[in-house]
Amino acid sequence: MTRVEHRSAEEIGRTEAGPRPLPELGEFGKLTLPDTLDTVLPNGLRVIAARHGSVPMVELRLRIPFAGEDRKHPAIAEVLAETMLTGTEQRDRVKVDTDLALVGGDLNVVVDPERLSIAGDALASGLGQLLDVLADALTGAVYRDHEVAGERSRLVERIAVARSQPRVIAREELQRRRYGDHPYVREVPQAEDVAEVTADEVRQLHRDAVLPRGSVLVLVGDIDPQQAVAEVERRLDGWRSESSARQLPELPRVQGGAVKLVHRPGAVQSQLRFSAQAIPRTDERYPALQLANLVFGGYFSSRLVENIREDKGYTYGAHSAFEFTEGNGTLVVDADTASEVTAAALLETRYEFARLALVPPTDTEIESARRYAIGGLMTSTASQAGMASTLISLASHGLDQNWLVEHPERLQAVTREQVAEAAQLFAPTAFTGVVVGDADKLADQLQLLGGVELP
Repeated sequence: MTRVEHRSAEEIGRTEAGPRPLPELGEFGKLTLPDTLDTVLPNGLRVIAARHGSVPMVELRLRIPFAGEDRKHPAIAEVLAETMLTGTEQRDRVKVDTDLALVGGDLNVVVDPERLSIAGDALASGLGQLLDVLADALTGAVYRDHEVAGERSRLVERIAVARSQPRVIAREELQRRRYGDHPYVREVPQAEDVAEVTADEVRQLHRDAVLPRGSVLVLVGDIDPQQAVAEVERRLDGWRSESSARQLPELPRVQGGAVKLVHRPGAVQSQLRFSAQAIPRTDERYPALQLANLVFGGYFSSRLVENIREDKGYTYGAHSAFEFTEGNGTLVVDADTASEVTAAALLETRYEFARLALVPPTDTEIESARRYAIGGLMTSTASQAGMASTLISLASHGLDQNWLVEHPERLQAVTREQVAEAAQLFAPTAFTGVVVGDADKLADQLQLLGGVELP
């Protein structure tokens, strides 16, 4: 049997005359706007329906503002999300699943400190049935005692496991560092709070907070937008309230400052998390900051990844991304490292913050980031599911579908000078954060670096 010699990527990419030249990059096509209807129904629900793609499916996304300041709110909200689709006055759990299955459909519910989100899909011909099941859950969910008890027990177990995970611990510590005791911090409820949730509390929260006024429903697929909106209005006519859904209170601005060392005894890895105040997507400076962030750590070909992953080998991955809430935006940077290189990784991350602010991105870096940003937007909206998720996100932040067409043009127009100005937001003094790890191993080295609060 002949043995096949496999060539490495480097060998494939070279010729006798040197490296193979890369082919010229093609021009992006213009992102076309789907046939869309955006309207507000008499019950206060905003509906966005878009004809997109030829696959005979429809994607559904519903966002209900769902903030609450009571200490127990996150726990009750989690139980509500887990049990909303377990039965109504007309349907038990099996009937809900069966009626969805008949149209190739699915619905699921999740909640966070800002919103209750319902997502699903079905055959386009089954849109009426999908909406009928949704309307039944919105207006008639009964939260039977045994269903609440069963889901509550499973939630307690899952939350107990989640709260032992390093990434969950690091996220919660970063949230506290940024926002103190703001309700946005309570992303994962306490297991003991969940264990105390009653079916009556869940029913009351549904009556008080699952409201159409201020909520947004998006439908994307092989549909006629006018007919789809009419179907929504007919099926969800019984979902009414004079009250509005609960918006998240305004977040405080993230203040730069020292990094806090959080002791996790016996940990062999550390979680590095940093954050700085940024700008909302509606800000005219956002396209330039988006490119600056990509150059810093927003994709694999970034400075941070090249430094602490490719060159130094301190981490398997590092990433910088935006987090948006209504009217607000922040930057979050994360990396996980072995304990013995934690201090070095923190030093190099601070170095990259300063380097971006002081040594602006080159034309080559900007062009690479620009193409990635435009290509990523086009790719993410090519599918019906991607378009639905994009439209609900934009609507949540005060933007409409026209943003999809205009944003690639804004990215193309960004200059090197604008990116350099936006990069000033990456000054090390703008960031705060946490390092979660074994303080017995880390404290001495981190103290030498300075700017670290020890436990």
